[in-house]
Amino acid sequence: MGTDDQNPPGPGGAGTGSPGEEPRPEMASTAQAISVGTPPSARTAGPASVQGPTSAGPNALTTATMQVYGTPASPETQRGTRAGLVLLYAPSYTQFSPAYLLHERDLIIGRDPASGICIPEAAVSRQHARIHYRDGQWMLTDLGGRNGTLVDGEFVSEVVLEHLHEIRVGDAIFKFVQSGAESYARYRIDSTILGASPAETAAHRATRGRIVGGYQIDRLASALERVAKTEISVVLLGESGTGKEVFAQQLHDWGGRKGAFQPVNCAAIPATLLESELFGYKRGAFSGADRDKPGLVRAADGGTLFLDEIGDMPVDAQAKLLRVLQSKEIVPVGAHAPERVDVRVVCATHRDLSKLQAEGKFRGDLFARLNEYSLRLPPLRERKEDIFMLCRALLERHGRAALGLTFPFMTGLLHYDFPFNVRELEATVKRGIALCDGAALDAQHLPDEIKELMKSYAQRGRKPSSGAISILPPPPHMPSSPGFAGSYPVSHAASQSPPRTGVPSEEELRSLLAQHKGNVAAVGREFGKERMQIHRWMKRYGINVDEYR
Repeated sequence: MGTDDQNPPGPGGAGTGSPGEEPRPEMASTAQAISVGTPPSARTAGPASVQGPTSAGPNALTTATMQVYGTPASPETQRGTRAGLVLLYAPSYTQFSPAYLLHERDLIIGRDPASGICIPEAAVSRQHARIHYRDGQWMLTDLGGRNGTLVDGEFVSEVVLEHLHEIRVGDAIFKFVQSGAESYARYRIDSTILGASPAETAAHRATRGRIVGGYQIDRLASALERVAKTEISVVLLGESGTGKEVFAQQLHDWGGRKGAFQPVNCAAIPATLLESELFGYKRGAFSGADRDKPGLVRAADGGTLFLDEIGDMPVDAQAKLLRVLQSKEIVPVGAHAPERVDVRVVCATHRDLSKLQAEGKFRGDLFARLNEYSLRLPPLRERKEDIFMLCRALLERHGRAALGLTFPFMTGLLHYDFPFNVRELEATVKRGIALCDGAALDAQHLPDEIKELMKSYAQRGRKPSSGAISILPPPPHMPSSPGFAGSYPVSHAASQSPPRTGVPSEEELRSLLAQHKGNVAAVGREFGKERMQIHRWMKRYGINVDEYR
């Protein structure tokens, strides 16, 4: 059984499509690890290559195998994958590297070309901030420039960097990754593949079909494409709105099956009707059955049956689905003999199927049949480097490809964690299109949820995030453009009750999640933190929020 559990590169890094397989070039870490401070024009173009894990040495390349089973590299150990800064957005993004690897113990971030991380932005000081390795942690220190440094929307003096911290320097926004930064180095935020010709980039996009994304999504798509021509069943895991049906449709297209792609939302069909809807019925099977009706499984004959929210399927229907998988036969309601069908089954769920099995709500034998290969799709908050290209793709899909995206609009999107993922991003873009009379989407076109969140962006006197040593008030000089704090109002009102302080214990965090029934935003308000920080703590403790909903 193959699995591809896509987690953002953290300790242990990101995985390959299937253990033991040689990664494909588009999946591999770049052979030309882009050094910090090297402008794009100075790099040598060429495709990435992969070395085997046995060739690891002080200067060896990081392989996908090392990303799965190795440890993050640091200035103290060379083996493993690199921490780094991954670009999320900058108006002049073509002048940036997609990722900046932290090779050295002490690096300066600034406009000066001699800086370890050179940021070609007018709003950036020549020596703007310092990133350095101390006591086994990466630290970010503001150097007192006129525009300051923000981490997760807060002005900071010095902060311990955590995985997925969002760092703003001038008009450039990055995320910090603890390891695996080299994997992002070829993927620009507009979907251009560095080192590839325009024709090669266009061909790569064409092969991806409906799927849009950078390194993380491209790796998953490559894994899915490898199994598409086989007959094995696939389970797609991930939160609501992460694109599971898009991946299922693309799997069907790549598989080349001549029949239809038939989606079924198991949660939307009443349990009393699910059997007849799936397997059909014969005339006279029950009152009102005045004719034969082929079921959804029969409609997918020769094609792909996509069972969305399989975790919500009643146990009785699960037994009949198991028969379909084992014998390739269905028995319509009222029929006296089985009927042959040829379907490939792809399932999706946001629920924990192992927990459902333990509770007796999901058959273990059915799970074993379905879970011949699985992919876990990352939530949008863990792949924000894709937000710009997703917006461009959505604008094109909805007939407004020429519409621009202002920096305040992008800042709002990147500061929000999209609990409903790409589905919510699409709704945001569609809303903006409907309201926009000009040439670009701006802050005024953002939904109320994001506008409300941005009221605290770069707020004075805000309490430090976890790991922050000190927080500075906004510097007296702000950029003339509305891009730094954006055009969002800044609130100075104190909360009605003081927030909790410090990092919660696992027990305390679980207690609050239970109290608020899994409402991450409500837990965040208890601490005066944003949802992203609560998600970081949950990831640290291995907490699945669905257990509390």
